[in-house]
Amino acid sequence: MSLIIGGQEVERYSIKYQASIQYNRNHYCGATLIRPQWVVSAAHCWRPAQLIQVVLSEHSLVEEEGFEQVFNISKILVHYSYNYKTFNNDIMLIKLSEPAKLNAYVQPAPLPEDDTPALPGYTTCTVSGWGVTRIYSYFLSPVLRAVDVQTIPYCHQYYYWRITDNMMCAGSRFGGKDSCQGDSGGPLICNGNLEGIVSWGISCANPYFPGVYTQVRMYVRWIDWIINSDNPNN
Repeated sequence: MSLIIGGQEVERYSIKYQASIQYNRNHYCGATLIRPQWVVSAAHCWRPAQLIQVVLSEHSLVEEEGFEQVFNISKILVHYSYNYKTFNNDIMLIKLSEPAKLNAYVQPAPLPEDDTPALPGYTTCTVSGWGVTRIYSYFLSPVLRAVDVQTIPYCHQYYYWRITDNMMCAGSRFGGKDSCQGDSGGPLICNGNLEGIVSWGISCANPYFPGVYTQVRMYVRWIDWIINSDNPNN
């Protein structure tokens, strides 16, 4: 899944945690920097580590702007319970070949903590990416775009049994604002924290089917465990 529909181009380098995952130097999924050497994305964005790169401080996909930080991948860890049929546990961690240089353009996104209050329904959040900008389009946006969406409670009413406790929904009650193809794996930021990862949905910007996101707060302990137990030498 996943197009920034109904959004606009962001101010250059204002979304400092946004990452682009590229295959043969072509963007295909988003990701979020959460530690200097780690990004998080959707498990369904997996490709062999030696075939992909992560680019930080990217704005335009079609021009070299001089601020990009391009990384090879040292390892990818897909969640052990990821189900590619249902998209449950649609999350993976990518370790960069070296730590990113944190600067005015590159900063990690905070994760929710155990005592972060639950998000009330209809909380306004921001989703960003280079996904297609029109329904039924196949062309990615050449520049980073973002749109404000609202968390949608009772999401199972839209998708019946397909929604698990590990998922959350966000969109517009009137349609017209969503993430879409090319935004997969990218960040949903609510109250300053990374709360969602673009995962799946039915069509895009459809008022009857809001976008579905991996609910990051369900995975913070897994993320911390992976990173804290990692061998820094590989």
